[in-house]
Amino acid sequence: MQVSGKIKLINETQTFGASGFRKRELVLTTDEQYPQMLLIEFVQDKVDILDNYQVGQDVTISINLRGREWINPEGVAKYFNSITGWRIEASAAAVPQQGQAPKSFETTSIAQNEEPDDLPF
Repeated sequence: MQVSGKIKLINETQTFGASGFRKRELVLTTDEQYPQMLLIEFVQDKVDILDNYQVGQDVTISINLRGREWINPEGVAKYFNSITGWRIEASAAAVPQQGQAPKSFETTSIAQNEEPDDLPF
């Protein structure tokens, strides 16, 4: 699953417990009619991939939705969801720069100085 938008916030890496569990949170503002601010967690070895990104950058993040049950002391079940990121890519890299043709059009017959084929079939 993927989600796209603009990075609003990147928190510092947090380390928990004797095991050294690491977590880093990112807030993404989606590109929708009603933008959503999603808290996305990156854990363990994935926290370091956020070092290459900045607030304000347009990105696409590959995510997993996680859910868990917790039984409180009164015996009532509570449910929690989290969004865990595992890959992030800059959105601008997928768009050709202005004035550049997409690679699939660079080697057409016209580019090789041949006459264009104007037949309709």
